[in-house]
Amino acid sequence: MVSILPPPAILEFPDNFLLIDLCGEHDRNLAELEERLEVQILRRGNRLEIHGEADSQRTAERVLAALYHRLEQGRGIASGDLDRELRMGGPEPAPPPRSRPAALPGQAELFGADGQRIEIKTRKKLVEPRTEAQKAYVRSLFQHELAFGIGPAGTGKTYLAVAVGVSMFLTGHVDRILLSRPAVEAGEKLGYLPGDMKEKVDPYMQPLYDALGDFLPGKQVQKMMEEKVIEIAPLAFMRGRTLSRSFVVLDEAQNATTMQMKMFLTRLGEGSRMVITGDRTQVDLPRGISSGLSDAERLLKAIPEISFNYFTSKDVVRHPLVAAIIEAYDADAPG
Repeated sequence: MVSILPPPAILEFPDNFLLIDLCGEHDRNLAELEERLEVQILRRGNRLEIHGEADSQRTAERVLAALYHRLEQGRGIASGDLDRELRMGGPEPAPPPRSRPAALPGQAELFGADGQRIEIKTRKKLVEPRTEAQKAYVRSLFQHELAFGIGPAGTGKTYLAVAVGVSMFLTGHVDRILLSRPAVEAGEKLGYLPGDMKEKVDPYMQPLYDALGDFLPGKQVQKMMEEKVIEIAPLAFMRGRTLSRSFVVLDEAQNATTMQMKMFLTRLGEGSRMVITGDRTQVDLPRGISSGLSDAERLLKAIPEISFNYFTSKDVVRHPLVAAIIEAYDADAPG
């Protein structure tokens, strides 16, 4: 049976310069859409003709229109934006007015006038959550003093938390940023590495340094660390402290023990925000020791002031293969 395709969908774009950015270098954005949606996109002057099945045409139209709208707002198209638009499946409905928190200094960029635009301003870049789960997560970081982000690698849990922390510091809502991880060896022994304790631990903390480097100039990060305005330290170093007017992130929390988690959570001081991120499928604790992340989830979930936010492979914003890898491992997991 021969399939009869509908006539091509035609999109016209008034600004040829924006159209060039929309298509991407060597039309790579169009090529990716063609491959993902099994359509053919022909460029004729300031028009794009989309050939293919009707549903695929409509999806391509929606994605191209959304990306062009970004360009009109001066936001540009970053790596992964096309993938995000494909996976989001349509515009987000506006939240009801009562769901909005009291605005914090500098938070207008988060919600915008219409409740749709969600952006985090930092010194070096504008950060935008790419999936619905990420949008809900960013909102909760501004709404709640204590929030959890739970899900697989590559879903932006820590990256977005650090971005919000930097934004809140720059707007004066907090006075310092503390980033921490449990110093648990993931199959390797830190004790055999050369150097003193800082030199042994720093490579393990590198993802936190990398995130900060995306949002603040390197010299500023170095100066702030020298002045203890920014601290990056193993979880054990948090014992005995009370953290006031601070934005505190515990990364890789699945590798904290129950007692370590309790210790960390009780560091929360006046005017502080605390974020705990982790992946329950990547516990590196010795056999027989329960994860503090799982225990905290079980014990604290009924407290309404604490936010729990969950991510899946659909929220992965790294290379598309990462999502496929996570799904393959999930499918092979027992029960």
